[in-house]
Amino acid sequence: MIFADKLIELRKKSGWSQEELAEQMQVTRQSVSKWEGAQSIPDLEKIIRLSELFGVSTDYLLKDDIDIEEKISCVKEETNRYTVSMEEANAFLRAKSETAKPMALGVFLCILCPVPLLLLGGMSEVPKYHLSENAAGGVGMIVMLLLVCIAVGLFILCDSKTSSYAHLEKEVFETAYGVEGMVKDRKEAYKSTYYRNNIIGTCACILSVVPLFCGAIFHEDDDFLILRMLSLGFVIVSLGVACMVYSGVIWGGFQILLQEGEYSVRKKGRPQIIAVVSTVYWLTITAIYLVYSLFTANWGYSWIIWVGAGVMYPAILSVLELLVKRK
Repeated sequence: MIFADKLIELRKKSGWSQEELAEQMQVTRQSVSKWEGAQSIPDLEKIIRLSELFGVSTDYLLKDDIDIEEKISCVKEETNRYTVSMEEANAFLRAKSETAKPMALGVFLCILCPVPLLLLGGMSEVPKYHLSENAAGGVGMIVMLLLVCIAVGLFILCDSKTSSYAHLEKEVFETAYGVEGMVKDRKEAYKSTYYRNNIIGTCACILSVVPLFCGAIFHEDDDFLILRMLSLGFVIVSLGVACMVYSGVIWGGFQILLQEGEYSVRKKGRPQIIAVVSTVYWLTITAIYLVYSLFTANWGYSWIIWVGAGVMYPAILSVLELLVKRK
């Protein structure tokens, strides 16, 4: 048999699709298709990788005169990958479903926490409320910190429920018979809900500035009304983001078990330095946001920090990956 026929046979015996083999080899599906169509042959490095994946010799892959019987006699390298059972997969998906609402609520409270401070600050400027500026600031800060504490508590609770499955996000694993099919079926059934929630959340974020514009158009001299409209905008953003987080947590569970997207085999193999830099980056952005917002009380505009950070992050990550590959 020629190399192309051997590759097809080995891939099918391993139960992999062309996409899955491409992911294992860190190449495109089109490259695998060309190999199997005898349109091209992989370089020596990839030949060695294929021999390791399928447990065959490089001679078997490259020499047409070596048949399948000789291939079987080759020593196959045993893999010590962890295997996810059907029971564990169901338990993991159940844990993800149970933590989706608390996680979404925690994010909702984090985004909403400046609203009491804004409203109380505005009330202190209106004589009929008889509220001093110091009292408004003090009560507003207390309420904001309480909301943050509740959110942090929810995050810790969610982490405690899923911490035993942390290895699934970081390590490459195998799945027992039937697990992949079960996860794909559940993912397909949830797909419409996931995209619907993302559309709703995105539209909510975009439309969140409408109340502020309406207040500025019709009552631009009423500062308290502007603050109320700004607060309403925060509520709309909070609901939109919470909606996306809720469905994202459940969807992420499917991706983790299928080792897709951010949890693909290729991305799990990224050097630890990238994960460390990512963590430090977002913690720094969070600190900058909180310090700037608290000291300037400019909550209506400080959210731009997150937009800038989100735009810069992919570029920083790409440069870092390039530097790591060169090393």
